[in-house]
Amino acid sequence: MPSVETLNRFVARVEANAHIEAVEEFYAEDSSVRENQTEPRVGRDLHIANEQRFLSRLKSLTSKCVRPIFVSEDFVVIRWNFTLELHDGSFVMMDELTYQRWEGERIAEETFFFDPAQRVPRPRAG
Repeated sequence: MPSVETLNRFVARVEANAHIEAVEEFYAEDSSVRENQTEPRVGRDLHIANEQRFLSRLKSLTSKCVRPIFVSEDFVVIRWNFTLELHDGSFVMMDELTYQRWEGERIAEETFFFDPAQRVPRPRAG
């Protein structure tokens, strides 16, 4: 089970938009990650490569944890709000839940749940 301090450090990293660093620091080497019910990506190196590809498509990213964080033994649920600005100035707003299984102080398994319809870019204001 992760400590409160570890969870707070993890959230702080993500909210600082240090997503790659968060994966390096908090995910187990053989961790698995999936979005909704897709096939899982297995291995921290694949998670890092995926984050790099994703972030390269963005002009900016704002990440916000919506508290409380729910913890039950090795299981953690976090609600995230993400605002993604694309290079053309359009943006995407995502509301997402993540369901994690931790092994000690590292994430072993994670599933993101979100409505795929949120991925449709909106034009920039003005």
